[in-house]
Amino acid sequence: MFTILLVLLIIVAILMTGIILLQKSEGSGMSGSSAASMFGGALTGAAAGNFLTRATAWLATIFFVLCALLALVSAKSDMAIQQSDLRNELVQQGNAPAESAIPGATGDVSDTTATDNASTSDAQ
Repeated sequence: MFTILLVLLIIVAILMTGIILLQKSEGSGMSGSSAASMFGGALTGAAAGNFLTRATAWLATIFFVLCALLALVSAKSDMAIQQSDLRNELVQQGNAPAESAIPGATGDVSDTTATDNASTSDAQ
């Protein structure tokens, strides 16, 4: 899905660039000679300006919609990757032996017994 949207976005960007270059500017741009020859004179004068302006507006709208869709698809795929990483970490923690959160509280009684015995032998 992401690849299809990306290809469409590139095609729309190329078309939009071409149409923008065809539009009449203050310096007459490329539209002076190429628009008349490419479209058989049908896009000269006001008709050319009107069509090219509308085509640019439509392509710009499609461009922004495709950008938004790409952002949504990308965010969903990133979220899925993060969720799968979190699941993997939880599974690994579940399989690991349970460790206590308190340091030294492993449930061993031998540490306390050894210090008790040492203090009792000193007292004797």
